[in-house]
Amino acid sequence: MDGNGRWATRRGLPRVAGHHEGVKSARSIVRAASALGLRYLTLYAFSTENWNRPADEVSMLMSLLERSVNAELPELMARNARLRVLGRTHGLPAGVRRGVDHVVHETRNNTGLTVLMAFNYGARDELIDAFRSLARQVLAGELKPEDISEKKISEALYTADIPDPDLLIRTSGEMRISNFLLWQIAYTELLVTPTLWPDFGPIDLYRAVAEFQGRTRRFGKV
Repeated sequence: MDGNGRWATRRGLPRVAGHHEGVKSARSIVRAASALGLRYLTLYAFSTENWNRPADEVSMLMSLLERSVNAELPELMARNARLRVLGRTHGLPAGVRRGVDHVVHETRNNTGLTVLMAFNYGARDELIDAFRSLARQVLAGELKPEDISEKKISEALYTADIPDPDLLIRTSGEMRISNFLLWQIAYTELLVTPTLWPDFGPIDLYRAVAEFQGRTRRFGKV
């Protein structure tokens, strides 16, 4: 979900306008993903590095996240979609945390699209949390060091019961991963588009999925 600020700047608008448009794009992409029959959609809403932005922008983003998450509950219920959150949610403002927890709880039994929202997320933090969890199990005598495997590490991640992503779409033309799902994307197909997030719509998603379907995934094999 990259490019909100640049979208606004190019139009002579305040950055907040770009973030509001970004929310609209997220809503349309969730609808399109649901219509396509996708099982999982992950949106990178707020990274741990985003706290380094100007304080007024961070405050605005937190307010926008709180309002947006609560406003989307009827839509998620209507589409039988459920919300899951990735990240250190304990570091979010209380109002945002309450809103997120409420929507997660209300949609927990839905069986359609799972929308994974990365809030206060950083892949390195996720790995640290996973390794600490495994270390505690070793100290408690519940796990032997030699039994730590890829499977054990995957089970300790925020995405423990979620399959690794098939496709990562990076908007705004940036050629970097930005501390996102570093463990999970080992074999993920990458697609970089110059389109800024507020301009990324259902047609762009359909084209990305079509391109992905035309690729041959080798997983290290010939």
